[in-house]
Amino acid sequence: MGNYNYHDEDHVGIYLDFVDPYNELHITAQFALIMWNQEEPTKFVSHDTYHTFTNLESDWGFTEFHDKDKLFTPADGRTRPIIENDACNISVLIRILEDPTGYIGLKSQRVNTFLNPVLQLLYYLKYLQKTLYQIPIESDKSAKSITSALQRIFYQLNVSDTEVETTELTKFFGWDTFNMSDIREFIKVLEDDLENKMKNTKADGTINKLFAGTKKTYIKCVNVDYEYQCIEDYYDIQFTVNEGETLDDSFMKFIQEEDLVGNNKYDAERYGLQVAKKRVAFESFPPVLRIYLNYDAETDFTSDNRYGFPAEIDLQKYLSLEVDKSKSCRYLLYGVLAYNSSNKKYSAFVRPEINRGWIKFNDDKVTLESFGEIFRKHNGAYMLIYICDSDVNEILSPIPSEDIPKCLHEEESDLYMQTLVVTEEIFKSHRGLDIADFNNEQYPFYEPFQFKISKEITYSAFKMMISVKFEIPIDQIKLWVINLLDNTTKLQEPITDDFLDKSMENVRTKLVNSYEELKLYMEVLEKPMKKQLNSNDESLQNNEIIIFLKYFNPDVQSLEGLGHLYVQINSRIDSIFPIIRKKMKLSPKTLFDIYEEFASYTIKNMMPEFTFQIAGIQNGDIICVQKTLTNIETQKLVDAGRICNIAQFYESLSMKIVVQFKSKFGYKDSIPEFNLVLNKNMTYENVVRQIAIYLNTDPSRLRLTSEYPKKEIDTTNSQTLSEILQSSTCLYYEIFDANI
Repeated sequence: MGNYNYHDEDHVGIYLDFVDPYNELHITAQFALIMWNQEEPTKFVSHDTYHTFTNLESDWGFTEFHDKDKLFTPADGRTRPIIENDACNISVLIRILEDPTGYIGLKSQRVNTFLNPVLQLLYYLKYLQKTLYQIPIESDKSAKSITSALQRIFYQLNVSDTEVETTELTKFFGWDTFNMSDIREFIKVLEDDLENKMKNTKADGTINKLFAGTKKTYIKCVNVDYEYQCIEDYYDIQFTVNEGETLDDSFMKFIQEEDLVGNNKYDAERYGLQVAKKRVAFESFPPVLRIYLNYDAETDFTSDNRYGFPAEIDLQKYLSLEVDKSKSCRYLLYGVLAYNSSNKKYSAFVRPEINRGWIKFNDDKVTLESFGEIFRKHNGAYMLIYICDSDVNEILSPIPSEDIPKCLHEEESDLYMQTLVVTEEIFKSHRGLDIADFNNEQYPFYEPFQFKISKEITYSAFKMMISVKFEIPIDQIKLWVINLLDNTTKLQEPITDDFLDKSMENVRTKLVNSYEELKLYMEVLEKPMKKQLNSNDESLQNNEIIIFLKYFNPDVQSLEGLGHLYVQINSRIDSIFPIIRKKMKLSPKTLFDIYEEFASYTIKNMMPEFTFQIAGIQNGDIICVQKTLTNIETQKLVDAGRICNIAQFYESLSMKIVVQFKSKFGYKDSIPEFNLVLNKNMTYENVVRQIAIYLNTDPSRLRLTSEYPKKEIDTTNSQTLSEILQSSTCLYYEIFDANI
């Protein structure tokens, strides 16, 4: 990046700046900066690059464009200096490019890890992606394995026009996602899971086919007659890098003979420790060769001594002398994982099409880059990926749409719709607001039945589907539309038989208030309907409405649904008391406190002697009741620290929060992630006790760490759960060994 504040007395810096950065700016350009002798244009120095100019990055160029001393004297084969008589010319060649819109980034998770760039490097190995889709697809809402998470991420990168989430994958790595420094280990975990899931499928053997080469290790003792030879597979190469070295230097060091002496003597079985000579020879290179580079922490990688690697390399000279060398060993650089210490970010440089330009992936930011930018803007490359030229087409060729599993096709969002069905049993089991959980994180345990249906299926066919699913005669099923009204979901109207030959998409657009999924309540009639239910039917115009009843039992501190009930709108509210007494098996003289439920955990006291109409009760409203307590009963509950009325219970509901717990060790734990509904006012001690119950472990063995900031929570912490969570509802847990 152009850095006007950077002072380097030894070099000249030149930058290209956009003249009007105050307007909305987003232009990708390829440009060359040329400094030349004003009298002899053939004497020049130049650099070229790509950049996407934005309001945040409106300038770009070269901090170390050229050595200053070499500009004033003939140098580098030039017979005249660039700057002569204190003057020179500077020219700019600019080509405006279309943005690389065909490439999609990955959403940043606010931590500087190599996860996103590594995924991009793997994604554009299309052969790997194609075989990934040959693994049976899991139909669960959320990914159940590393492999299924990769399937979903790669699919979204195929079809999305905005950056893609990776959180489904990171949950399998827990704390390691943020602390793992070993790129090699991370990729091995990914591929081990892939290899396991590929077994006995069409994709079986893919990891070996792409990444496995063979090498021969030869050891010969100097003082005794003992030799050892071993041929084994390798899946990558790891080089230790020194200042100023090149990839060729690393290969030559790797295959040169090594003396095993001193503390590094070889254990020659019956001969014991012996001085020996060791040599490693490559028997073959894989189609996709990954090279990991390890740097000394003290290494200073300036522009003059950074590690050098070519865009093309012939590996034949590194092969064993004994192997067949007829096969091409020409390898083309496909990808680089690089690190920039100035912003502490990893980036992936990729050539999705090997004969075209480089694409830089920096989380959600995708830009065109030149090969030289990898060296100029980054302290070092940590992984290089080369592909054999004879395998390039097979490995990088785009995937035909028919090879993507049908259950993943983007067109499904246009062809199918989600329909949720609530039954009376679901309502009775529900413990929160409204009649059921619709993505309600407070109580995500009794969700409605979900049906993925064609938008073109008729209401008649859908009703038959429901009949078969629940084994209920079709003429005893009455479906009601649930809509969002006054910030709460409630029944609005039944679907009449006027829609029998209409599509379900038509039902949704006609009866649902907003562009949401279709939510339905299934009423099961005691007797079959004798005639069709039409919109002009008098039964829909009468004074009868349907209401839902909930009962709060202070003895067990529970709110339960009693079901739905039809009432006459002009009847008194207390006319339902005998029905409630019968359902709850209470004395005929039992009195009740009665309330209407509203959104946001609020309720309104109702007068039993009022009629439903005067009280403003409509179709689908929810009425909550509890037995009227005596003063003695109330005092006992208060003394025990328990809730004694519905108002307090709804207030307690508002204090509930769903907390996500992740193992610090992710995939290594049997339960890498789970959710618990807890009270915001819980102490640390009570939170740990609830986790211990869920994990079936001793509370004293548990330690918690907050996500933002990442800090282990003191076990003597007196804060409430709400104070502990601060800006995130996620906590990491760790189970310590009982013997430690």
